[in-house]
Amino acid sequence: MHERPVASLGTVARAWTWIGLSGFGGPPAHIALLRRLVVEREAWLDAREFEDANAACGMLPGPASTQLAIFCAYRVGGIPGALVGGLGFIAPAVVVILALSVAFLAHSPPLWIRGAGAGAGAAVAAVAAAAARSLIGPSYTRARGHAVRWAAYIVAGALAAALIGAYLVLVLLACGAAELAVVRARSPASAAFGGPLVAVHIGGLGSLVWTALKVGALSFGGGFVIIPLMQGDAVHAFHWMTNAQFLNAVALGQITPGPVVATVAAVGYAAHGVLGGVLAALVAFTPSFGFVILGGRRFERLRANASAQAFLQGAGPAAIGAILGAAVLLAGALREDWQFALLAAAAVALLLARRGVVETLLAAGAIGVIAVLAGAPAP
Repeated sequence: MHERPVASLGTVARAWTWIGLSGFGGPPAHIALLRRLVVEREAWLDAREFEDANAACGMLPGPASTQLAIFCAYRVGGIPGALVGGLGFIAPAVVVILALSVAFLAHSPPLWIRGAGAGAGAAVAAVAAAAARSLIGPSYTRARGHAVRWAAYIVAGALAAALIGAYLVLVLLACGAAELAVVRARSPASAAFGGPLVAVHIGGLGSLVWTALKVGALSFGGGFVIIPLMQGDAVHAFHWMTNAQFLNAVALGQITPGPVVATVAAVGYAAHGVLGGVLAALVAFTPSFGFVILGGRRFERLRANASAQAFLQGAGPAAIGAILGAAVLLAGALREDWQFALLAAAAVALLLARRGVVETLLAAGAIGVIAVLAGAPAP
């Protein structure tokens, strides 16, 4: 571990902000851009250390690619580098999503904006299904002889996401704890990992803070796992937004660069305006900084920790199931026949033709504009 920064804060700010601005495509794109910068171009980290850091971030709750970006900035510039690089990576997405939220989540947006949102929103269930499919194969390979439990965790996560989204985090933790208990029963010397969680319900800004905290600190798997967590609170529990508006928010999170978890800013905007969006983003991303700054030196030990690995062997499949459940929720939120047709077309594009997420969502949004301007009903 380097004791001194190897790059100036100005260099970190420029490089990480560029990744935040150009990182379309979600975590795979972010990881590739970070590796190209810190390993291939600048040689600030060697390939083994980068892969170990990526694996360790994947074992933490919250947005893994964001935590990897913060960790790489931490290794390059120390704690100041982590703060500057992390903000550079996150801020562009939050600013763009808040700006778009003003238009797409307005009470009376223009017809073409409603069409774009309805079209892109119709495709997000297919995006979720594609994300789950990409994770199932590697997860099953890691199951190593407990395929029945793996399948049970998948089902538990899917049912929880579809039926009790606001409490999904409890099911994720329960699946992790169950697998850990099995492993500890076979190897009593294993150390405990994790702890109990008490759900709280508080009103006003406190509700928004709790929602954002679940998204940023308690959602194993990141990405689409946050959808049922947010939808349960934003649409059903606190009624900050309608299902159609939530679909718009998810679509915005997918077509903008930077971390997908920045979608929480749109939820915050719907709840309490621009300040609510900023607060939600601040709460959601603060745990990632804490995990890295406080635990960055222990990342190697985290990856080798048997209890942490056992916990994720339960929580990880449950998170994949949650993504599948999120796809069901998102499809169920559609209202117009033409949206279901567009969903089917997006599923073909993503699952069979292997087209990219951003281009599929942009195409769906454009089709939505054409459809509503031609007289199709806009939700």
